[in-house]
Amino acid sequence: MGSKQYSQTTKHRGGRLGKVISPLNNQLQKVEWGEYKLGDLFEINPTKYYRLQNEEIMIKNGNVPLISNSSTDNGVMGFSNLKAINNGNTITCSDTTVGADTMYYQEKDFIGYSHIQHLVPKFKVFNQAIASVIISACRVSTSDKYDYGNKFNRVAMNNTKIQLPTKKGKIDFDFMESFMTELEAERIKELEAYLSASGLKDYTLTAEEQKALKDLESQQFEEFNVIDIFNVKNTGNILSRDITENSGETPYLCASSENNGVSSYISYNEESLDKGNCVFIGGKTFVVSYQEKDFYSNDSHNLALYLKTETEKSRLNQLYFATCINKSLGHKYSWGDSISNRKIQKDTVSLPVKNKKLDFSTMETLISAIQKLVIKDVVLYVDKKLMK
Repeated sequence: MGSKQYSQTTKHRGGRLGKVISPLNNQLQKVEWGEYKLGDLFEINPTKYYRLQNEEIMIKNGNVPLISNSSTDNGVMGFSNLKAINNGNTITCSDTTVGADTMYYQEKDFIGYSHIQHLVPKFKVFNQAIASVIISACRVSTSDKYDYGNKFNRVAMNNTKIQLPTKKGKIDFDFMESFMTELEAERIKELEAYLSASGLKDYTLTAEEQKALKDLESQQFEEFNVIDIFNVKNTGNILSRDITENSGETPYLCASSENNGVSSYISYNEESLDKGNCVFIGGKTFVVSYQEKDFYSNDSHNLALYLKTETEKSRLNQLYFATCINKSLGHKYSWGDSISNRKIQKDTVSLPVKNKKLDFSTMETLISAIQKLVIKDVVLYVDKKLMK
């Protein structure tokens, strides 16, 4: 893989590894970059797969990952106990989505679908750190080149050119590994500081939280009209073409299921702000989230639901409400039959009750318990990393 196979190296101008806001930027400024063709670095072929339905592959306690075109959870759709027929320590990418958004490093041997491309390195030194740099470079390279009418298929992958750190005409694998190790250490320290400052390091369940989890199956629920519980309003309508991404600190919301619906953080006319501390519904996609801060919205079809009982308007309670709304109404609405302010006027939501009244106390306690159960593994992971 010498310099004759690829173009000449170029000085770093930013963006090849994505946004890295830290002292590590100084390292990036000194790096030389070379242009490399993805098909020269990897054998790219469809994954081997079983001709079975999902329910025939996935089981409750499986341990073999099933890789799909999902853009979350590292592309893992579920797990199986069937024999893994694709090698791990490789990269996968769906050829049915936009660009390299579904490109992930697969540590373990896995099962895939026919539309999942398997990128097997042609070079000897390969690990998660190197894969992370290559995946980041692929996402930067393909971010504005592909859409649903122009897919990032196997031919496109083979021909994609990416920028990688280069030394003496060859890929600088040593730099890639050391850089990612330092970046991980930096992020772990930031995460530890956040967990400590927010009080999330305490994952020990109280007696009340244990009881709330134990009593969940016997909890009584009743139907309530949405408009009896919430004031419902349409959000503002600020088009993406009218904003400057990453220009401020106020969330700009879209109807995405990722990143709590936050597309970017922007600065904009404050008269267009929507009040936070509400349940937010993406109108066209029915994605439900809790929005703590004031925000801007990309579409007036989106809805903001404000709890009428001000004294019970806590973050934990509204996380519970968001889940109940999603479960109660999610089956009813779709892209072709989207929710609206008019339609939600007649909708009902199933909520927990005690003595025929909304059980706000149990809602808050249960979400607190679930939060601790979820954060426990994160805290233990951080502590383990810091001990190294």
